Amino acid sequence: MMDFIASQDRDLLEQHGLASFDALWALKLEAVDEPNTERGGWSSVYRLDLGETAFYLKRQSNHLTRSVLHPFGEPTFAREFRNIQRYQRLAIPALQAAFFAQRRVASEQRAILLTRALDGWSDLDSLLAQWRARSESQRSAILQACGTLARQLHDAGQMHGCFYPKHIFLRETSGCFDAQLIDLEKTRPLLFGRRDRVKDLEPLLRRASVWSEGEVRVLLAAYLDGHAELDAWSNRVGARRRNKEAR
Repeated sequence: MMDFIASQDRDLLEQHGLASFDALWALKLEAVDEPNTERGGWSSVYRLDLGETAFYLKRQSNHLTRSVLHPFGEPTFAREFRNIQRYQRLAIPALQAAFFAQRRVASEQRAILLTRALDGWSDLDSLLAQWRARSESQRSAILQACGTLARQLHDAGQMHGCFYPKHIFLRETSGCFDAQLIDLEKTRPLLFGRRDRVKDLEPLLRRASVWSEGEVRVLLAAYLDGHAELDAWSNRVGARRRNKEAR
């Protein structure tokens, strides 16, 4: 895979001498959290502010995922970057990549993924923490935005795989909310129709435990976009949720 630089970010990165793998790899920054070492290598995230534009710089070494096409493993960022591109082609609202590249250095497989920071957006987790403090109209608008986002995702034939509140970002605009997704590593095509759709939706509803049954129906109504299957979908998602909670 060739190095990628987004056209809208190329000039800015070049102005700061950061339009190459080596420059971004050598950059000294404080990590925003502890390195992820689950896969035997490591993966870290840093915030990068360049004037009025902010990014998240992600670097990893030997942090690999395996698949039929890559039985010996490839950097997890390579898979996420392909999914970011796929979402863009399919017009699914999601984070934007500014730079991606990978290198093999001796026994290391290194990768860099630079994405635009979602400043001005809030993750759904933080909104849920103050859910009852929000007005009824705000709560309804958030639910509708989440339901619409799920519909856009599934209508495009994709399953997110981690459709959790912490991966849904929202921004209020004139009383309405825009929504988009992050963390696309586990995205895959919808293979099993309705079963995959329910499988994607249920974790969101289980984790958003502050939502009442009526609020869940508002989200599902937006997801179904007027189709007369609201009761059936509510029962399906509810049954999967009860099954998960009973384990």
